[in-house]
Amino acid sequence: MYRTERLLLRQWNDDDIEPFAVMCADPEVMRHFPATMTRDESSAMVDAIRERFATQGFGLWAVEHDGRFIGYVGLNSTGPGFVTSFSPCREVGWRLAREAWGHGFATEAAREALRVGFEEHSIDTIYSWTSRTNLRSEKVMQRLGMTRQVDLDFVHPATPGWDGAEHVVYSLTAGQWSGYR
Repeated sequence: MYRTERLLLRQWNDDDIEPFAVMCADPEVMRHFPATMTRDESSAMVDAIRERFATQGFGLWAVEHDGRFIGYVGLNSTGPGFVTSFSPCREVGWRLAREAWGHGFATEAAREALRVGFEEHSIDTIYSWTSRTNLRSEKVMQRLGMTRQVDLDFVHPATPGWDGAEHVVYSLTAGQWSGYR
């Protein structure tokens, strides 16, 4: 469990599944993803996140603000189905409920996730990417001090026909992090 000035980043519990499913069924939240998710898909994703914590010691934390679940932010290791020129790798990522947008929560929580990755898990480089049209997430990457890696941009694997498949890539090294902090 980690605390920032306004947020709690913690392990998932069963009470998170319902608000997470509602969030992932919101077309606006999922605008930059291939599709919205069903409750069963959301529940399966929570199970997969919990498994990643068990196997790697970090993951996508459930985020609370004022005692209420608002989404997830954290670190992820890419799996075998994600093939790009820079994978396998570690990424920082986020997905927040619409009512949590515009308050700086993604940046605040992602900054803590980066700290955990670099300082507690000795990760050398952490990446982040988003669909080319997701300017809000790209701005978060910039606020985090991440560097744009134009040569690493990619078409997201396993998403044929998806208009958001083209992705932009950012990264941050441990050395950049220590100088940025």
